[in-house]
Amino acid sequence: MTQRPELDLPPVPQQVSMPYTREERNKRIFAIIGASSGNLVEWFDFYVYAFCAIYFAQAFFPSHDQTVQLLNTAGVFASGFLMRPVGGWLFGRVADKQGRKSAMMISVLMMCAGSLLIACLPTYATVGAWAPALLLAARLLQGLSVGGEYGTTATYMSEVALRGQRGFMASFQYVTLIGGQLLAVLVLVILQQFLDEAELKAWGWRIPFVVGACTAVISLLLRRSLQETTTAEVRSDKHAGTLSALFTHHWKAFITVLGYTAGGSLIFYTFTTYMQKYLVNSVGMPAKTASYVMTAALFVYMCMQPLFGALSDRIGRRASMLWFGALGAICVVPILTALKTVSSPLPAFLLITAALAIVSLYTSIAGLVKAELFPPQVRALGVGLSYALANAAFGGSAEYVALNFKQVGMESSFYWYVVAMMAIAFLFSLRLPRQAEYLHHDH
Repeated sequence: MTQRPELDLPPVPQQVSMPYTREERNKRIFAIIGASSGNLVEWFDFYVYAFCAIYFAQAFFPSHDQTVQLLNTAGVFASGFLMRPVGGWLFGRVADKQGRKSAMMISVLMMCAGSLLIACLPTYATVGAWAPALLLAARLLQGLSVGGEYGTTATYMSEVALRGQRGFMASFQYVTLIGGQLLAVLVLVILQQFLDEAELKAWGWRIPFVVGACTAVISLLLRRSLQETTTAEVRSDKHAGTLSALFTHHWKAFITVLGYTAGGSLIFYTFTTYMQKYLVNSVGMPAKTASYVMTAALFVYMCMQPLFGALSDRIGRRASMLWFGALGAICVVPILTALKTVSSPLPAFLLITAALAIVSLYTSIAGLVKAELFPPQVRALGVGLSYALANAAFGGSAEYVALNFKQVGMESSFYWYVVAMMAIAFLFSLRLPRQAEYLHHDH
């Protein structure tokens, strides 16, 4: 492969077969655990909002129509995604110029502040329109944090993972990302056992946000122990963390990531955060039952990530991505249509789990397949910004679009929207190289 002289990169060392020492292997495994543990706390804080929205919607958006209340809270949820591109650019630049560790520590501090603010917010009955405005401000702060979190953590874990096992080890980013969702649901399930619906709507919904703010401090301590993966030479490169280098020399990779991340983000949020509301608002399940179903489905989904990550180490990232796009386009409509007719929790669980198995082909390697397309000088920026743009446009809007279709009596049109985006993800996955351009030679 020809060298890219515009970045003045040194020749890539051809030492793929050099084994790791026991000490080096243990250090890398510890780094994966440390980074992914912090990732779990960060995403718990972010997803608590989505799962508690059923209970606090009326506190900020008074209305007699539950769909309208959920639509308003979904709009605020989506607004948090609008800050992700800013966070992807800001933290990507920090990570490429100052180091991955510094960027990860700053992002978790921001998440802590956002969760604490939501936990203390006054309601609409107390301060009127200031309540939803302050809720929006807190979500924007959390959106900025998560915008930086994904790209930096994905880059760090991809760089520190062991050769030959990168798919398996990098999959733990989504193990802990899903684990954050799972813990958010689990905390809600526990609260439902001790508080009735009136208490949850009055004040109980605040408890998970307090928990999130406290655990963010633990995340900060974990990340202080991590070792930096970039060298001083890489960080001091004149191209490090610059948009000009990214868009001049790596725009094709950037567009490719945008293309398949749009579909990946949309289907991910459809079958995770939106699915609980779909079960309650469309299928007609009680809120407690929906929480049980989603807790079980998310647990299985979390456990599937290392399996699909290891599969990608054998069949290749490109093959995994192509199967993801094809199966998603074929199966989304049948699964969502069948869900609409279920009358008990078990078939709902099985259908959602089947959908999440398809999504796992993407999520298990989502960060790695992006990181392998960019050199270290712009890797965090390229991964974070491309993901954040596609995620903001298609992932963050998933609930809002779905609820709008439902409100106008065209809910099934949302299913076909997801199918169209999955077909696009398949087409862009065809652009992926059969052999990773970066990282595969790194030691």
